[in-house]
Amino acid sequence: MSDAEEAVKSLDKLGLTEYEARCFVALTRISRGTAKEISQVADIPRSRVYDTIERLERKGLVHVQQTDPREYKAVSVETACRRIREDYDSRINAAENALGQLEEPDTQDDEGMWAISQKEHVSQRVSTFLDDAEEAIHYLVPATEVVDQRIFDGLQSAVDRGVAVYIEVPTEDDQDEFTEAVSGANVVVSSDIATTSEVYSEWPGQLLMSDQQAVVASGLKESDLPDVINEMAVWTYGRDHGFAVWMRELLDNRLERRDDDRSLEE
Repeated sequence: MSDAEEAVKSLDKLGLTEYEARCFVALTRISRGTAKEISQVADIPRSRVYDTIERLERKGLVHVQQTDPREYKAVSVETACRRIREDYDSRINAAENALGQLEEPDTQDDEGMWAISQKEHVSQRVSTFLDDAEEAIHYLVPATEVVDQRIFDGLQSAVDRGVAVYIEVPTEDDQDEFTEAVSGANVVVSSDIATTSEVYSEWPGQLLMSDQQAVVASGLKESDLPDVINEMAVWTYGRDHGFAVWMRELLDNRLERRDDDRSLEE
């Protein structure tokens, strides 16, 4: 593909029509030209050059010289890119404002059970629930290798805005790492997640409950590729969803047992 065709495709993706892109690229290549010359360089019908140039002029991308015949000149590439960027940003802002005016439904559309099959999407869902947390986070991490920087940042941000963050990790080394990475979180070693039962080459990855209603539960599975482990998950949102109810009860029981054990030790 030639440089000219690549430029046309790029401009087309940024909102110009194909004819607009072809005319602008043609004028950029020849500095200035008549409709006939633009038609020849851009390889479009001469009859379409006039209305296309008028649109480009309204967008501030072309200058018109009132000669006979008329001549046209493209603005500089830097000016064109700035004006296209401003127009693009303006349309995005308009869309954002319009969407913001729409009434949201009374219920959460994402209530129910949803599956995730790619690791990056699992991390994104965990990060989203961490960002939305307002009161409490309970996070179990049997496989600490699944925790990326986005999750660490989400946990720290939650602590910083006053959310109670409770993290269970399998070893003391993991406790040191998480304590350093998430200042202010309550990080404890849970021996029962230090070793987990493998089922069909699958084992637990991470379990998050946020505000006792948002849940992400992931598992890991070996890949046929060397040193590659796949992470998949299910997630739900809603206090009344059965999965959330069960997770809430199970995790609350873990906290109660730990408090009881601590009382006995004292």
